[in-house]
Amino acid sequence: MRKQRKYPIFWLVLLALICTTTIFSSLLAPFEPNMMDMNQIYQAPNAIHLLGTDQLGRDVLSRLLVGGKVTLLIATVSVVLSSIIGIIYGGISGYFGGVIDAVMMRILEACLTIPSLVIVLALQAIMQGSVWRMAMIMGITGWFVTARIVRSEFIRLKEQEFVQMAKMFHTPLWKILFGHLLRNCIPALFVVTIFNFAGAIFTEVSLSFLGIGVPPATPSWGTMLYTAQNDLLVGAWWMELFPGLLIFITILCVQVIGGTFKQGGSRSHV
Repeated sequence: MRKQRKYPIFWLVLLALICTTTIFSSLLAPFEPNMMDMNQIYQAPNAIHLLGTDQLGRDVLSRLLVGGKVTLLIATVSVVLSSIIGIIYGGISGYFGGVIDAVMMRILEACLTIPSLVIVLALQAIMQGSVWRMAMIMGITGWFVTARIVRSEFIRLKEQEFVQMAKMFHTPLWKILFGHLLRNCIPALFVVTIFNFAGAIFTEVSLSFLGIGVPPATPSWGTMLYTAQNDLLVGAWWMELFPGLLIFITILCVQVIGGTFKQGGSRSHV
């Protein structure tokens, strides 16, 4: 008797709540995120500013909500782009095999020898710019793991009877690739995409914290940590606590959800 899969309901609801509040941040934010009030600088959390204010008198809660939209937007765009590139690259390598696969895998292995964060750091330092440019850089450097997963799945699936039968009946190549192979890769792709999403959030925060990510004028979770680096010295603990806590909770939610589905997928293959 197959054991019923347990879904991480609490973490799914918590992640959905975080995403929903950031998506509707323009409606939920109590203040304009870039509105400065020099009479309200370094205000601790109070009835008016629930999470306090920063060194320019800007409301931390409003910037946290709007900044979350920017961070999650970058993560989403980069993951979508990296998934498309990884699916195409891994699919071609895994389906055609032979010399094509050998050459493409040597290229992929060479790319994997360099940590993707180092590549993103180098490109972002050279091409600093908009939020969209940062998302594109992260996307074109984050597809390596996806490509390996898709390749291994295509190699496994293309020898299955249903694919061989499709070839015998001269099914169009695009229908074999998308209708038979890629469709059966969705569970594995779903798991790797979840983990890539967590990694993309961490990358945005890391780059912005180093000052080479999102432009400082644009609120994001990473830029909030960047601008708050020296504020602990004046006792403004809330400026780092709340962004750091929300980053931690969001990544934890994504990791727990991804781990749960990964375990479920592993048991289904036993």
